[in-house]
Amino acid sequence: MAKSTSCEVVLVRHAHSTANLKGILAGRDNRVALSPRGRQEAIELAPVLAKMELEGIYSSPLRRCKETLVPYLQGRSEQLHLVDDLIEMEYGSWSGKALSTLSRHELWKSIQSRPSTVRFPDGESFGEMSLRANQAVINLASGKSRILILSHGDVIKSIVAFHLGLSLDQFQRISIDPASITRIQIPSSQVIQVNSTGHLSELGTSKRVKRDRFQLGGGSGKL
Repeated sequence: MAKSTSCEVVLVRHAHSTANLKGILAGRDNRVALSPRGRQEAIELAPVLAKMELEGIYSSPLRRCKETLVPYLQGRSEQLHLVDDLIEMEYGSWSGKALSTLSRHELWKSIQSRPSTVRFPDGESFGEMSLRANQAVINLASGKSRILILSHGDVIKSIVAFHLGLSLDQFQRISIDPASITRIQIPSSQVIQVNSTGHLSELGTSKRVKRDRFQLGGGSGKL
Protein backbone atom coordinates (compact mmCIF):
# COMPACT_ATOMS: atom_id res chain seq x y z
CA MET A 1 0.00 0.00 0.00
CA ALA A 2 1.44 3.36 -1.07
CA LYS A 3 2.14 5.92 1.60
CA SER A 4 -0.22 8.87 1.84
CA THR A 5 1.26 12.03 0.32
CA SER A 6 -1.03 14.39 2.23
CA CYS A 7 -1.88 14.42 5.92
CA GLU A 8 -4.47 16.34 7.89
CA VAL A 9 -2.98 17.33 11.23
CA VAL A 10 -5.61 17.93 13.92
CA LEU A 11 -4.09 20.15 16.59
CA VAL A 12 -5.84 20.32 19.95
CA ARG A 13 -4.79 22.47 22.86
CA HIS A 14 -5.16 20.92 26.31
CA ALA A 15 -8.36 21.82 28.14
CA HIS A 16 -8.59 24.58 30.76
CA SER A 17 -6.10 23.93 33.57
CA THR A 18 -5.72 24.87 37.21
CA ALA A 19 -2.91 27.22 36.14
CA ASN A 20 -5.25 28.90 33.64
CA LEU A 21 -7.76 29.29 36.45
CA LYS A 22 -5.20 30.96 38.72
CA GLY A 23 -3.58 33.09 36.00
CA ILE A 24 -0.23 31.36 36.39
CA LEU A 25 2.32 30.56 33.69
CA ALA A 26 2.48 26.78 34.18
CA GLY A 27 5.39 25.99 31.90
CA ARG A 28 6.46 22.38 32.28
CA ASP A 29 5.08 21.89 35.79
CA ASN A 30 3.65 18.37 35.59
CA ARG A 31 1.58 18.89 38.74
CA VAL A 32 -0.80 21.17 36.82
CA ALA A 33 -4.07 19.32 36.16
CA LEU A 34 -7.34 20.18 34.44
CA SER A 35 -9.69 22.56 36.23
CA PRO A 36 -13.39 21.64 36.68
CA ARG A 37 -14.09 23.63 33.52
CA GLY A 38 -11.30 21.75 31.75
CA ARG A 39 -12.66 18.34 32.74
CA GLN A 40 -16.00 19.30 31.21
CA GLU A 41 -14.26 20.55 28.06
CA ALA A 42 -12.45 17.22 27.74
CA ILE A 43 -15.78 15.38 27.91
CA GLU A 44 -17.27 17.63 25.22
CA LEU A 45 -14.19 17.25 23.02
CA ALA A 46 -14.28 13.44 23.05
CA PRO A 47 -17.26 12.82 20.69
CA VAL A 48 -15.82 15.26 18.14
CA LEU A 49 -12.52 13.37 18.05
CA ALA A 50 -14.36 10.04 17.98
CA LYS A 51 -15.83 10.94 14.58
CA MET A 52 -12.36 11.31 13.05
CA GLU A 53 -10.46 8.43 11.50
CA LEU A 54 -7.02 8.88 13.04
CA GLU A 55 -3.84 7.03 12.11
CA GLY A 56 -1.90 8.30 15.08
CA ILE A 57 -2.49 10.05 18.42
CA TYR A 58 0.41 12.10 19.76
CA SER A 59 0.67 14.27 22.84
CA SER A 60 2.92 16.43 24.92
CA PRO A 61 3.94 14.32 27.94
CA LEU A 62 2.54 16.83 30.45
CA ARG A 63 -0.35 15.81 32.71
CA ARG A 64 -2.84 18.42 31.51
CA CYS A 65 -2.52 17.16 27.93
CA LYS A 66 -2.90 13.50 28.85
CA GLU A 67 -5.92 14.28 31.04
CA THR A 68 -7.59 16.07 28.12
CA LEU A 69 -7.56 12.82 26.14
CA VAL A 70 -8.86 10.54 28.91
CA PRO A 71 -12.58 10.76 27.95
CA TYR A 72 -11.75 10.17 24.28
CA LEU A 73 -9.43 7.22 24.90
CA GLN A 74 -11.73 5.36 27.30
CA GLY A 75 -12.68 2.04 25.76
CA ARG A 76 -10.61 2.66 22.62
CA SER A 77 -7.76 0.52 21.39
CA GLU A 78 -5.70 3.36 19.88
CA GLN A 79 -2.36 3.92 21.53
CA LEU A 80 -1.32 7.33 22.82
CA HIS A 81 2.25 8.27 21.90
CA LEU A 82 4.01 10.85 24.08
CA VAL A 83 6.37 13.11 22.15
CA ASP A 84 8.89 15.26 23.99
CA ASP A 85 9.15 17.82 21.17
CA LEU A 86 5.44 18.64 21.57
CA ILE A 87 5.96 19.74 25.18
CA GLU A 88 5.23 23.24 26.47
CA MET A 89 7.84 25.93 26.00
CA GLU A 90 10.52 26.06 28.68
CA TYR A 91 9.84 29.41 30.35
CA GLY A 92 12.74 28.98 32.76
CA SER A 93 12.56 31.16 35.86
CA TRP A 94 9.26 32.64 34.67
CA SER A 95 7.49 29.31 35.19
CA GLY A 96 5.03 29.19 38.06
CA LYS A 97 4.67 32.95 38.35
CA ALA A 98 1.51 35.03 38.00
CA LEU A 99 0.96 36.45 34.51
CA SER A 100 -0.21 39.73 36.05
CA THR A 101 3.25 40.08 37.66
CA LEU A 102 5.17 38.95 34.58
CA SER A 103 3.31 41.46 32.39
CA ARG A 104 5.04 44.29 34.28
CA HIS A 105 8.48 42.97 33.35
CA GLU A 106 10.44 44.83 30.67
CA LEU A 107 10.80 41.62 28.66
CA TRP A 108 7.01 41.43 28.27
CA LYS A 109 7.03 44.13 25.57
CA SER A 110 9.41 42.09 23.44
CA ILE A 111 7.35 38.94 23.99
CA GLN A 112 4.32 40.69 22.53
CA SER A 113 6.01 42.61 19.70
CA ARG A 114 9.27 40.78 18.83
CA PRO A 115 9.11 37.24 20.26
CA SER A 116 11.77 36.06 17.80
CA THR A 117 14.33 38.00 19.87
CA VAL A 118 13.28 36.51 23.23
CA ARG A 119 14.94 33.81 25.28
CA PHE A 120 13.41 33.25 28.70
CA PRO A 121 15.79 33.48 31.66
CA ASP A 122 17.22 29.96 32.18
CA GLY A 123 14.80 28.76 29.51
CA GLU A 124 14.08 28.32 25.82
CA SER A 125 13.82 30.82 23.00
CA PHE A 126 10.66 31.13 20.89
CA GLY A 127 12.75 30.18 17.87
CA GLU A 128 13.94 26.95 19.46
CA MET A 129 10.41 26.03 20.49
CA SER A 130 9.02 26.70 17.02
CA LEU A 131 11.77 24.73 15.29
CA ARG A 132 11.45 21.56 17.38
CA ALA A 133 7.61 21.63 17.37
CA ASN A 134 7.27 22.19 13.63
CA GLN A 135 9.88 19.55 12.80
CA ALA A 136 8.06 17.08 15.06
CA VAL A 137 4.73 17.70 13.30
CA ILE A 138 6.26 17.22 9.85
CA ASN A 139 7.93 13.99 10.95
CA LEU A 140 4.79 12.61 12.62
CA ALA A 141 2.60 13.44 9.61
CA SER A 142 4.81 11.61 7.13
CA GLY A 143 3.02 8.73 5.43
CA LYS A 144 -0.27 9.21 7.31
CA SER A 145 -3.63 10.61 6.20
CA ARG A 146 -4.85 12.11 9.50
CA ILE A 147 -3.25 12.42 12.93
CA LEU A 148 -4.14 14.05 16.24
CA ILE A 149 -1.66 16.20 18.14
CA LEU A 150 -2.40 17.39 21.68
CA SER A 151 -0.18 20.25 22.78
CA HIS A 152 -0.03 23.78 24.25
CA GLY A 153 -1.10 27.27 23.25
CA ASP A 154 2.21 28.84 22.24
CA VAL A 155 3.34 25.62 20.57
CA ILE A 156 0.22 25.41 18.40
CA LYS A 157 0.38 29.12 17.61
CA SER A 158 3.92 28.68 16.31
CA ILE A 159 2.81 25.76 14.12
CA VAL A 160 -0.10 27.73 12.66
CA ALA A 161 2.12 30.75 12.02
CA PHE A 162 4.65 28.59 10.18
CA HIS A 163 2.04 27.11 7.84
CA LEU A 164 0.42 30.52 7.24
CA GLY A 165 3.82 31.84 6.20
CA LEU A 166 3.90 34.33 9.07
CA SER A 167 7.08 35.36 10.81
CA LEU A 168 7.46 34.37 14.44
CA ASP A 169 7.05 38.04 15.33
CA GLN A 170 3.47 37.82 14.05
CA PHE A 171 2.42 34.66 15.89
CA GLN A 172 0.89 36.58 18.81
CA ARG A 173 -1.90 37.58 16.42
CA ILE A 174 -3.19 34.01 16.62
CA SER A 175 -5.47 32.85 19.45
CA ILE A 176 -5.56 29.21 20.51
CA ASP A 177 -8.08 28.60 23.31
CA PRO A 178 -8.18 25.64 25.69
CA ALA A 179 -9.69 22.50 24.10
CA SER A 180 -9.84 24.21 20.71
CA ILE A 181 -9.40 22.38 17.41
CA THR A 182 -7.11 23.54 14.60
CA ARG A 183 -6.63 21.62 11.33
CA ILE A 184 -3.76 21.91 8.85
CA GLN A 185 -3.05 19.95 5.67
CA ILE A 186 0.59 18.92 5.24
CA PRO A 187 2.72 19.33 3.13
CA SER A 188 0.54 21.84 1.27
CA SER A 189 0.34 24.03 4.42
CA GLN A 190 -3.37 24.57 3.82
CA VAL A 191 -4.82 25.90 7.08
CA ILE A 192 -8.35 24.50 7.17
CA GLN A 193 -9.57 25.56 10.61
CA VAL A 194 -8.14 27.60 13.49
CA ASN A 195 -9.22 27.76 17.13
CA SER A 196 -12.61 26.11 16.70
CA THR A 197 -14.49 25.96 20.03
CA GLY A 198 -18.07 25.43 18.83
CA HIS A 199 -18.13 21.98 20.43
CA LEU A 200 -17.75 23.50 23.91
CA SER A 201 -20.96 24.41 25.72
CA GLU A 202 -19.47 27.43 27.48
CA LEU A 203 -17.93 28.85 24.32
CA GLY A 204 -20.19 27.67 21.53
CA THR A 205 -22.99 30.10 22.28
CA SER A 206 -23.69 33.43 20.63
CA LYS A 207 -23.38 35.40 23.86
CA ARG A 208 -20.73 38.09 23.98
CA VAL A 209 -17.52 36.98 25.68
CA LYS A 210 -14.30 38.76 26.56
CA ARG A 211 -10.84 37.38 25.85
CA ASP A 212 -8.11 36.87 28.40
CA ARG A 213 -5.53 39.62 27.86
CA PHE A 214 -2.57 37.46 28.87
CA GLN A 215 -1.61 35.55 25.73
CA LEU A 216 1.73 34.17 26.92
CA GLY A 217 1.37 30.41 27.30
CA GLY A 218 -1.75 30.59 25.16
CA GLY A 219 -3.80 32.34 27.84
CA SER A 220 -6.93 30.97 29.46
CA GLY A 221 -9.08 31.67 26.42
CA LYS A 222 -12.50 33.24 26.39
CA LEU A 223 -13.90 34.26 29.75
